[in-house]
Amino acid sequence: MRSSRNGPGNGSDVLVVGGGIIGLVTAWRATQRGLDVVLVDPEPGGGAAQVAAGMLAAVTELHYGEQTLLALNVESARRYPAFAAELGEASGLDTGYRACGTLAVALDSDDRAHLRELHALQVRCGLESEWLSGRDCRRLEPMLAPGARGGLRVDGDHQIDPRRLAKALVAACTRAGVRFTHGWAERLSVVRERAAGVVLADGTALAADQVVLAAGSLSGRLAGVPAELLPPVRPVKGQVLRLSVPSAYAPFLSRTVRALVRGSDVYLVPRENGELVVGATSEELGWDTTVTAGGVYQLLRDAHELVPGITELPLTETRAGLRPASPDNAPLLGPTALPGLLLATGHYRNGVLLTPVTGDVMAHVLATGELPDEARPFTPRRFTSAPRELTTA
Repeated sequence: MRSSRNGPGNGSDVLVVGGGIIGLVTAWRATQRGLDVVLVDPEPGGGAAQVAAGMLAAVTELHYGEQTLLALNVESARRYPAFAAELGEASGLDTGYRACGTLAVALDSDDRAHLRELHALQVRCGLESEWLSGRDCRRLEPMLAPGARGGLRVDGDHQIDPRRLAKALVAACTRAGVRFTHGWAERLSVVRERAAGVVLADGTALAADQVVLAAGSLSGRLAGVPAELLPPVRPVKGQVLRLSVPSAYAPFLSRTVRALVRGSDVYLVPRENGELVVGATSEELGWDTTVTAGGVYQLLRDAHELVPGITELPLTETRAGLRPASPDNAPLLGPTALPGLLLATGHYRNGVLLTPVTGDVMAHVLATGELPDEARPFTPRRFTSAPRELTTA
């Protein structure tokens, strides 16, 4: 139900700062719960989703020490088929969701040992993953390099097109009644020790009962947020290539194929429309989004070792974007120690994967004040000290 804290006509129930896929899904789901939502962003639907490959790889992207995050990733992956279907109906748009599976390949003996260890960890975690010989990998994907030494077949790791996902979320929000304000949120308004809205770059003040900071890697830059509550997110640069698969080469790949090449991850994500996404570098270079010759070379070199025929394909796009990384590589979800201020940021490499569960979690806490059990390990308060008097100056 709509709150009346600000009084009729004096503000919205929820103000979402950030119009990437996380902000959009939060706004959409909150509106479905009966809340009046305003979303602030200069270009809703932009952000990291325009660069991301869209792998829904809860199993093949498992990392040691991230078992708690794994549970959230797996839960979000479980929700994806129904989420994609609902969003497609609500928006009238195709999200590009494909239940195509993933093949992780080893190209040398060291990679093979690494994949064997990953497979053992996956099994210990109760995940479905099948070890294949190199010959079986090539039988599954004939374009693979002849030297493939083995691999993991994970039929449950799917994909979606993040650009289509973002476009569908904008349309669903619009149809649901989310109000868009195209501008930069420059400062958080704090009234009587409570978040009460934002001030835009042009001086416009927007009031709200609750403010959700969902601005990706920019989330830590909103003025007015108490210093001790600023989200500890940093930008991690990723360069991505897009190629086109001519009809003469189709089918080039039938599923997502990935490998570890000289210590760097490389993946190839085939779209149904003939696009092939190759990514991604991981560079700690601050706010730099320059596409570099070295980054393009690295991706093409590693992808060529995995799938030699890739160098025959037309190169159609090079892009660089910024992943919002937190200190533990996991998202910050839910209320902060400042009443009225909530976070939905820090998703790092799992923003697309975690879209369904993030929307559900944030809508629930906005409507009820309670953080669902699956999100409790990811409260923003894990990065703050014991409660103390806040500094709002």
